[in-house]
Amino acid sequence: MNKSSKNFLCELLNTPSPSGMEKEIQLKWMKYTKQFADKVESDIMGNAIAIINPKAKFRVLLAGHCDEIGFIINKIDDDGYLLFTSVGGINAKIAPGMQVDVFGHGGKISGVIGVNAEHHGGLKEKISYEDLFIDCGAKTKKEISKMVQIGDFAVYRSGILELRNDRISCKGMDDKTGSFIVAEVIKKLAKKKPKVGVYAVSTVSEEAGLQGAYSAGAVIKPDMAIACDVTFATDYPGVNTSKYGDYSLEGGPVLAKGAPINSKINTYLEKAAKKLKMELQYELTPERTGTDADRIKYTGDGVPVACVSLPIRYMHSPVETVSLKEIDKEIDLLVEMIMGLTGKENLKPLE
Repeated sequence: MNKSSKNFLCELLNTPSPSGMEKEIQLKWMKYTKQFADKVESDIMGNAIAIINPKAKFRVLLAGHCDEIGFIINKIDDDGYLLFTSVGGINAKIAPGMQVDVFGHGGKISGVIGVNAEHHGGLKEKISYEDLFIDCGAKTKKEISKMVQIGDFAVYRSGILELRNDRISCKGMDDKTGSFIVAEVIKKLAKKKPKVGVYAVSTVSEEAGLQGAYSAGAVIKPDMAIACDVTFATDYPGVNTSKYGDYSLEGGPVLAKGAPINSKINTYLEKAAKKLKMELQYELTPERTGTDADRIKYTGDGVPVACVSLPIRYMHSPVETVSLKEIDKEIDLLVEMIMGLTGKENLKPLE
């Protein structure tokens, strides 16, 4: 990965964006893509859209969501502690003892999620959000209420950690890597001349019910759509690969197979991978993919969809870990596949 692209990825990762608070990261994404896209715009939901070849009749939508899991304040007690619930699927067992940033109406303030000392009995065997609180150092409800109110967001404080072998760890890899990938695909396509229109969308609020995806599909009216998300790597100790599959961090992009997926799109992706001599991995999605594709496919008269996912370790934790080499592979795969499209593809399953 070149320096400018890596800097952009780091900028996305360092920009807090829990579902419902994506404005700052979207403005940065749009500023970046305006350097090379033919057109950049946004929609009523807050999705950011970068377009190559907008006059083409055949439209390909690439969706990667920019929102991350986080917390939302739901109560302030009399002693100034902040009670909260999750935005997205956060494991409550991970939270105790973590540092957080709270984004209040008075600005960003620091806090910690309190943890009961082992000397006093330690943590409960079963923890829920009702057992947790954020301590910002305030002494009273009146004091903290000058800076924080109900409905304000918080996220883990987790900086980017560079590991060996071009692997990096940080919160928000799910799915800022996807938002990054679709932007980089547009960047590479800008130097080529695809026969189809390509609409890269940094979608919002995927972690809170795939909210931005439906709007993106409805506005763009694509002829095909690919969700660029993450999936579970299982190449670390303690994972039952017999149950959860065998997916490695650098084993190749992961294609989904199952009822939601248009198999013809997978064929185009496989053809591109073969040309690049690239290994692929496969995961099963019998009923739903759990990605933006699940909403996009129901827009208009129906949209053929596929999923290309990045293997990620430690999903929905502050130390999500990915391979930069694998990110580059996925970008190359999508560019190769799109450049092979003529704009006359028939994706109807029975024809």
